[in-house]
Amino acid sequence: MANAYCERLIGTIRRECLDYLIPLNERHLKRILREFITYYNRHRPHSALGPGFPEPNQVTVPGSGHRHRLAAGYRVAKTPVLGGLHHEYHLEKEVA
Repeated sequence: MANAYCERLIGTIRRECLDYLIPLNERHLKRILREFITYYNRHRPHSALGPGFPEPNQVTVPGSGHRHRLAAGYRVAKTPVLGGLHHEYHLEKEVA
């Protein structure tokens, strides 16, 4: 039973990370894996957790009256992960 979980995890790491990045040495590989594991566990939705994220953003946004527009004063910001291979998206207040 544990073999299936290990194969799934190793396959995910290979497909989503190592197929696109070439580690130069062991230290570089460990740094890549550390960053990917943080992204995988904290910022990526998991089907076992339902539709939410493991650590939801605490920003509450007032309604805008339209479901495809953000309320005034908010914007979507992105943070690159693994040198831009993946991105984390979050809401933040605009600075006036």
